[in-house]
Amino acid sequence: MNEEPLIAERDGAVAVLTLNRPQAFNALDLRLGEALLDALIECDEDERVRAVVLTGAGRAFCAGGDIRAMAAATDRAAAFLKKLTVFLHAAVATIVRMPKPVIAAVNGPAAGAGFSLALAADLVLASERASFTVAYTSIGLAPDGSSTFVLPRLVGSKRAFDLIASNRVLAAEEARALGLVTDVCPEAEFPARAREAAHRLGAGPTQALARAKRLVLLGQGETLETQMEHERRAIAECGRTEDFTTGIRSFLEKRRAAFAGR
Repeated sequence: MNEEPLIAERDGAVAVLTLNRPQAFNALDLRLGEALLDALIECDEDERVRAVVLTGAGRAFCAGGDIRAMAAATDRAAAFLKKLTVFLHAAVATIVRMPKPVIAAVNGPAAGAGFSLALAADLVLASERASFTVAYTSIGLAPDGSSTFVLPRLVGSKRAFDLIASNRVLAAEEARALGLVTDVCPEAEFPARAREAAHRLGAGPTQALARAKRLVLLGQGETLETQMEHERRAIAECGRTEDFTTGIRSFLEKRRAAFAGR
């Protein structure tokens, strides 16, 4: 019997999604793509989930699309790629649009679609043995998974094209220097550091974090005045939440706030 392509676990308010095709370096095939999308939708819908971690089983985060599956599609490869990108693009959109913070815990190589999934997350924590490469053009494909939207906004259009055209492999520290990675951890400390970051977000003011995430996304395409109006409305909405009341009371009483996420 085949193992499940994705393992979904709950750790308190944190959902941990593990890509589970270690023998294929967690490459995306149709089965894994659909399982990932289903799991992300469940996280989006479940009010008990307040933060999400996406990671990979074994030595890799995700090696991209499954090249063997592409080869097996032979003259139907274009149709296969169209279907695979339906799952990948819906997964990326769900990561970006869901109100909960998503952490990509990059435990090893992230290439192609794996690179795109990592960039879609709100925070990217990398093991010191992680690496990043766009990879697509090395097999004659154009990039997908929102990488041509996100990457130029992070590193500039010329550097983005260079990374796409050269498929240069970035070590974790170089990726952090370029702004692609939030933090780099020693391999031995990586699982604990990823858990700690996830639980910190999961215990935070969920409604405020959700609005902050949305504001950061909106700010990439709005005028100054429009963005400030979004901010005005978002901060007012937060003023109606239980977490705001808790935060104010805790500040005045000089104690740490215990946010309920409401």
